[in-house]
Amino acid sequence: MQFIPGELLAQIDSPADLRRFREEDLGQICQELRQYIVDVVSVNGGHFAASLGTVELTVALHYAFNTPYDQLVWDVGHQAYGHKMLTGRRDIFPTNRIYKGISGFPKRSESEYDTFGVGHSSTSISAALGMAVASELNKHDDRQHIAVIGDGAMTGGMAFEALNHAGMLRSNMLVVLNDNCMSIDPNVGALKEYLTDITTSPTWNRMKDDVWNLLGKLSTFGKSAQGIASKLENAVKSALLQQSNFFESLKFRYFGPVDGHDVNRLVQVMNDLKEIPGPKILHVLTTKGKGYKLAELDQTLWHAPGLFDKTTGEIKKTEKLTPEPPKYQDVFGHTLVELAKADQRIIGVTPAMPSGCSLNIMMKEMPERAFDVGIAEQHAVTFSAGMATQGLIPFCNIYSTFMQRAYDQVIHDVAIQNLHVVFCLDRGGLAGADGPTHHGAYDLAYMRCIPNMVVAAPMNEEELRNMMHTAALRPGPFSIRYPRGNGVMPDWQTPLQQLQIGQGRKVRAGKDMAILSIGHIGNLALKAVELLAETGLEVALYDMRFVKPLDEALLHEVFADFDRIITVEDGCIQGGFGSAVLEFMADHHYHARVKRLGIPDAVIEQGTQPELWAECGYDTNAMVKAALELVDATQVIR
Repeated sequence: MQFIPGELLAQIDSPADLRRFREEDLGQICQELRQYIVDVVSVNGGHFAASLGTVELTVALHYAFNTPYDQLVWDVGHQAYGHKMLTGRRDIFPTNRIYKGISGFPKRSESEYDTFGVGHSSTSISAALGMAVASELNKHDDRQHIAVIGDGAMTGGMAFEALNHAGMLRSNMLVVLNDNCMSIDPNVGALKEYLTDITTSPTWNRMKDDVWNLLGKLSTFGKSAQGIASKLENAVKSALLQQSNFFESLKFRYFGPVDGHDVNRLVQVMNDLKEIPGPKILHVLTTKGKGYKLAELDQTLWHAPGLFDKTTGEIKKTEKLTPEPPKYQDVFGHTLVELAKADQRIIGVTPAMPSGCSLNIMMKEMPERAFDVGIAEQHAVTFSAGMATQGLIPFCNIYSTFMQRAYDQVIHDVAIQNLHVVFCLDRGGLAGADGPTHHGAYDLAYMRCIPNMVVAAPMNEEELRNMMHTAALRPGPFSIRYPRGNGVMPDWQTPLQQLQIGQGRKVRAGKDMAILSIGHIGNLALKAVELLAETGLEVALYDMRFVKPLDEALLHEVFADFDRIITVEDGCIQGGFGSAVLEFMADHHYHARVKRLGIPDAVIEQGTQPELWAECGYDTNAMVKAALELVDATQVIR
């Protein structure tokens, strides 16, 4: 499908082109940019509301600053669709998040304007500070460094660490706080309340006009700008006698709040702030989903709505001939409520993903026992550990890729103390269109090396329910990983069953070779076994269920009966499930031809899950091919 940009937007292939326009044209450019985002995302999907909210901010940044020489870092990256379009990627933007297309996030290898890869949150201030220090050391004193942090990213602890350091170094950088009171779900915590207080405070609103009038004179005074800035600083500090300012206490000069949808005002303010040295913070108020009414009214739904009719707003559903089973995350949400009703000790915890992981189900039914802690994975883990010391059983749900950020806490605060915390790792495996920053590729490997940890993965939703039940009954740390998407409809009427820790199951018997699978990918393995049966090859399939502890009795049976074995996992090959099987084989002196299938030692880009499974060589067809090759190779050796 061809997308036609507006008259002015069509003339912009770089920020240099944008800066050739008059300031009076910026409003129209913003309208055209916003419409182009609506046009493309409605047809191709992707993140939506966040980039609509940053249209004016994006235009103002590239108009006021000399990008790419001036360094611009986005945080989080799904706010940057407008940025991509203004930096030479307008015509290829329809390939956004598509296999072999451009990334849905800023990516250094994609454009010189993408100064830092930013799929995860709360990293921009640290990165921009590092760039600012490097510019000082390299004598690039005229270079500006801007961190745009919003959509909940300021709730991450790393952002506060960077603010603390930046205030001490006094390097030249600007932090633009895009305050829209949202991440995917509404923001939570004291910082949100504090920012709300600033925006509604009579003190600040009385001071604002005088302060900005003074600031606006900077460009007129030329070399006297520093003196004017000093007067401005004194005026702000005077106001602080009546209301303390958190950012000023960290030695940042605070400016704002300012309307983030007034593009001309933003340009004026940014031009003035360029003349003020040292660390500065500009507090910008925006509306997530701005310009598309439905997105403004339901910002969570329209964060990434999928395909929709841009005129009516109807979100398109794919027609299914048969009812689709619930998503793994919904099974998690309903099962957690079921478990919590039976055991008062069970608690739910998530870092800013209640709708994504379906903890919102428990938050609705049992709000006092379900906690959204903001974008703060480290805190989520240690908060859970603290509750566990008092006899509670926290189910801490963190996406696999985000759990990487709390690895020390898992080891230091949970595993070493052998505390009863259940980690439910959503989005395990190749996550799809979000790409390499969001693939849950490493959790099987990084969890299995931790003492006291049980590492499990269900083949279907029924197993997920039983694993959660088992984890609630077994003291100590327990990790359950499952993918994004659907599997097999669970039988909600069947009582929950306690599984034997470390016990797998034989799914299908065979005599020629065996496939050992872990997790949901076993469903693809089952299809491969059925296809191989058509060739006359009888292949046994084992759903191992646990990576740690391994079912050693079952593995002894497998290695006694088969000399050709395939392991398959939706995770990294290095150190993962297949490696665990090889370790068992070596430790017990078995001899067999073992082919490991999984995510290779490479960065895997975005695409649909089937496309990526095929690329990595462990979809159903790849399993069939590997089995046939293994048979031929063995016959040659014999």
